[in-house]
Amino acid sequence: MTQALIAAAFRTPRGAAKAAGSLHGLTPAGLLASHLRAVRAQMGQACDAVEDALIGCVTQTGEQGGNVGKVATLLAGWSPHMSAMTINRYCASGLSAVNLAALEALQGDNLILAGGVEMMSRVPMFGDTAPHYTDKTLIEAIGFMPPPWTSDLVATRHGISRAQCDEYAALSQARAAQARRETPMPSLLPVVDDAGQVLLAQDENIRESSTAEKLATLKAVYEGGAPELDAWALAREPQIGAIAHVHTAGNAPCMADGAAAVIVGSAGALQRHGLRPRARILASAEACVPLVQTGAVDATQKALARAGLGIADIDLWEVRDSFAAITLHYIHTLGLDLARFNVNGSSIALGHPMGATGAMLVSCLLDEMERRDLRRGVVAIAGAAGVATATVIERC
Repeated sequence: MTQALIAAAFRTPRGAAKAAGSLHGLTPAGLLASHLRAVRAQMGQACDAVEDALIGCVTQTGEQGGNVGKVATLLAGWSPHMSAMTINRYCASGLSAVNLAALEALQGDNLILAGGVEMMSRVPMFGDTAPHYTDKTLIEAIGFMPPPWTSDLVATRHGISRAQCDEYAALSQARAAQARRETPMPSLLPVVDDAGQVLLAQDENIRESSTAEKLATLKAVYEGGAPELDAWALAREPQIGAIAHVHTAGNAPCMADGAAAVIVGSAGALQRHGLRPRARILASAEACVPLVQTGAVDATQKALARAGLGIADIDLWEVRDSFAAITLHYIHTLGLDLARFNVNGSSIALGHPMGATGAMLVSCLLDEMERRDLRRGVVAIAGAAGVATATVIERC
C-alpha cells in the first residue's frame, strides 16, 4: 500500500498562556509565521514546492479568525501561490491536519504543509462564544457537557481515584522537567522576533516543584459537586453512585501558546525535491465517543487495525492528556507500559495550545524514536464532543 512520508516535523516551545508569557507579544499569525520562517531556514528551497497548507486552530475568532493559516504563510514569505485552509476538530485539529495532508499529498503526488497554531494568551478558550457552550437550549438538544465534568464521569465509571490522577500529573511534571534539562530535542525550534531576538527556546509551563502531595492540596474544578450535571448522570446510571470530582488545575492540561509544522509528501515528491523522509504514516483514523473524551482509544484501535498491527508492535506512545483520568483510562484499556508512554512529559506539564498540539506530538514522537532508535510509534489525541484522532508512524 502506498504511504505518505513525513519529510520534516518541527514545533515551537510551548509558552505560558498569560500576559507575562514569553510569546504573548506575538499575534497568532506572527507566531506561526516566525515558526514557518525557521522551518524554511531548515528545509531550504523545497518549501517552494509545497502546494497547500492545512493548519489546525480551535478558537477561530479575533486575531485567529480569517483563515490564520493562509495569513501566516504569506507573512512568513512562503509562496503566494500556495493555498491554505484552517481547520477545527477541537483539540485533535493539528493531528487531523497531518492526516488529511497525507491523503492530499498521495492524491496529488506532491508536498503539503500541515500544522497548527493557538495563542491562548491572546485568544482565550471560549473566546468565540460558541453556542454549544453558551446556549442552554442547544446544549440540552445535543447533549454537550463540559469536558472537566465528563472527565470526572469517566473517573467515576472506571474507579480512577484523585490520588491516581495526581500521581500521573506529578510523573508528567517530573518527566518534562528532566527532559528539558537533559534530552536533545532537534525538532524544537526557538521562537524569535522580527529583530532575530530569541523570545523562547524551551517549554516554559513546566512546574519542577510539583509533587503528588502538593497536587493533592488543590481544589477540584467541581469542588462540592455539580448538582444539575451530577443528577443528570445519576438518573441514567444510578449504579455509579456519587460522581467523584477528581480533576483540578494540577492534573488537567495547562493552556499554552505554540505552533507546529509538519511537511508530508509522496515518495515521488520527496525524491524530486531532494528530501529524505523521517518516517512514513502507516495508518490513521478518526473516532468519536458521545459525551466523553475517551475516543482516542477507539481511534487508536482503528488505526492499528488499518496498519495490520497490535499493541505489542508499537515501541513508543505520544498521547495528549485531556484530563488525567482520560489518559489513565487510555493506558489501562489498551494495556500499555508506562515506561513507553509520554516519556518526556505530557500536556499536563508542557501545556496544550489546542490547534497546534496534535502536530507538535508528531515531532515529539519522532525525536524520541530517533534518539532511542525505535521503529514504530502512535500519536493519539481526543477533544471536545468526543472527537478523536490517531496516527501510526514508522521510521524510515
